[in-house]
Amino acid sequence: MTWSPDQYEKFKDERSRPFFDLLALVRPWAGAKVVDLGCGTGELTRTLHRTVGASETLGIDSSEAMLAKSAAHAGDGVSFARGDIAELGEGTWDVVYSNAALQWLPDHASLLARLASRLAPEGQLAIQVPANHDHVSHTIAAEVAEEPAFQRALGGFVRQPSVLAPEVYAEILHALGFREQIVRLQVYGHVLASRADVVEWVKGTLLTAYQARMPEALYPHYLERYRQRLFEAVDDTRPFFYPFKRILFWAAR
Repeated sequence: MTWSPDQYEKFKDERSRPFFDLLALVRPWAGAKVVDLGCGTGELTRTLHRTVGASETLGIDSSEAMLAKSAAHAGDGVSFARGDIAELGEGTWDVVYSNAALQWLPDHASLLARLASRLAPEGQLAIQVPANHDHVSHTIAAEVAEEPAFQRALGGFVRQPSVLAPEVYAEILHALGFREQIVRLQVYGHVLASRADVVEWVKGTLLTAYQARMPEALYPHYLERYRQRLFEAVDDTRPFFYPFKRILFWAAR
C-alpha cells in the first residue's frame, strides 16, 4: 500500500468522527492494556489511551509514512510499532481497538476469532470498518481497473470487499462467546465542497490499492479515467453530499 498521511488527513475531521463514536462505546478501564490496530499517525491513539484510562497502549501500523508522525504522540505509556495489524503484538489485551483498518484484511470470521483469543478476561473488542463498497465512488474504481488499459498492468487485480453485513458480525460475536455486544450500521453524511473532493477522498484510501500495483507513470491515467467516470455518474452539486456507510461494533467478555 502507498499511504500518504497528508492525503489521508485532507479530511481529518470527517475521518475522525467514527473514531470518537466508537470510542464512546468503550468502557473506561483504569490501568488497562490497550492495542490500537491501524493506528496511523498516532494522534487518536493517545486520545484512546487517555479516555480509557489505560496504563499501556500500543499502536500498530504497517505504514512507515504514517508511523513517522507517531513519535510526537509517544510516551507516558503510549508506544508505536510497525507490524502486521492481524498479529497484535505479544501477550493479551484488555481492549483491542481498531478504527478503519480491518477492512484491508480478509476472512473477518477467522480474524475476529484470532483477536478474541488475545483478549483478557472481561476484555473489550471495539471495531469500525467502512462499508461503502457499494457506493459509486467505490464501484467505479473496480470498473476502471477492469478496463483493458489497466487490467494487464494490474494483473487482473480488483479490490474485493472483505467487510461483512452487520448481522453477520453480530452472529460471529455471539458464537465467540461475548456476553454483550453492540453492532450498528451508521451513515455519515459528509458535506464536501464539490464532487472533486470525492476523488481526493478515495485517493487517500481505496485508490492506494491500485496505485501500489501499477507502474508509477500509469497511475495518473487511471486516476483521470476514474475522475471522468465518477463525474459522469454524479451530479455537480455544490456543496456535494457524500454519504458514507460504516459498521461499528463493540463486544465484552
